[in-house]
Amino acid sequence: MGGSQTRPEQNQYQDLVQKTGFSLEQIKNLHKRFRQLSENKETISRESLEKVVSLANNPIKKQIIEAFFDKRNQGQDEAGSSQEIGFEQFLKVMAHFRPPTLKTSPEEREAMRKEKLRFLFNMHDTDSDGTITLAEYRTVVEELLSRSGTMGGEAARAIADAAMLEVASTNVPHMAPDDFYEGITFEHFEQILKGLEMETRMHIRFLDVDTTTMHCGKSTS
Repeated sequence: MGGSQTRPEQNQYQDLVQKTGFSLEQIKNLHKRFRQLSENKETISRESLEKVVSLANNPIKKQIIEAFFDKRNQGQDEAGSSQEIGFEQFLKVMAHFRPPTLKTSPEEREAMRKEKLRFLFNMHDTDSDGTITLAEYRTVVEELLSRSGTMGGEAARAIADAAMLEVASTNVPHMAPDDFYEGITFEHFEQILKGLEMETRMHIRFLDVDTTTMHCGKSTS
């Protein structure tokens, strides 16, 4: 955000409209919420998001928070994680949850879907190597199942292993029994979720700002 902070606020917002696809009023509402979470600071930390009440019981809370600090999700051409992020980076991450509108063209809808898939893939690919390994997949599945209280860690791990084996047999059908499956690539990930309609379903509420119902001129914070 560095240089943009020297410009008038209105011009800064207008620039972000072009970069994110949010309306001017939506950006203003999100900026208000950002200021609340950062306690009027120019940047926000993981600790700030840790305090969000509606995120407290989410089984993948850690992954969601880390996604905001993942440089890949901020439109940067590098992997890695930021210690703190400014409003522009925050907004670019939030833009992944922006739903299509009636004016969204088929081409734009497809691009939006791919961005959402890439965001979800990045959440699982925690070491940014372009592959979701069994260890990474286990972590997510174990947290989802064990934290729900329905089963213990060992059972959750067994389910994760079985699911990964099924993915391997689908993506590499001629793999020998002793072959090592390196993991899920983004191309595999796209195929796995090919039939899932997610353009309108993948939205966000944990910041008390619902990007599926946020209307111009109305604050939802």
